[in-house]
Amino acid sequence: MPVNLSCTTWRVAALTAAIVVAGCGPAPPAALVFARAGEWREFEGSWTAAGNRQVLPLGDERRASVAHLTGSLLLAGPSRPAVGFRAEAVVFNDSVTGMIGRAVWTDEHGDQAISELRGEGDAAANRIVGTFVGGTGRYADAAGGYEFSWRFFLEAEDGAVQGQSAGLKGRVRLGAAPPAARASRP
Repeated sequence: MPVNLSCTTWRVAALTAAIVVAGCGPAPPAALVFARAGEWREFEGSWTAAGNRQVLPLGDERRASVAHLTGSLLLAGPSRPAVGFRAEAVVFNDSVTGMIGRAVWTDEHGDQAISELRGEGDAAANRIVGTFVGGTGRYADAAGGYEFSWRFFLEAEDGAVQGQSAGLKGRVRLGAAPPAARASRP
């Protein structure tokens, strides 16, 4: 029985194309690890933000500034508390004594994780530490912290700034407060 080469060639080509198309699709999402209440959730991420900064010169070498920044925060890691947040921060920086501030991360459900920020160093080499102090909804009893460094890549004369984090990583524990402590909160 003669073999129809054109039909066999077509089948091989179609099968090859199907394999190539299936192999070039997006990667399957990473498996999420669902941590129970009170278990640590580790994460890494990237925070980008823009806003305004007001600067007060304090002599030749020193300056103080107040900044209000809003942007987005994307987290990675199998036990991250959420994929993305709208992030807002207000910070006060003194070039001699360091930086203090507050940040609010709002997830897609409107629940907020609230943290205190403390920083040291200068624009070239800085380290910022965030400590979760609670929040709303599923973050009401959030505990833990994170750290990163910050780099402004746009600083306009009118005070407009844009920047991004580097090396953001941390861990958070949700639902960590015992039931009696939750009941006593306003």
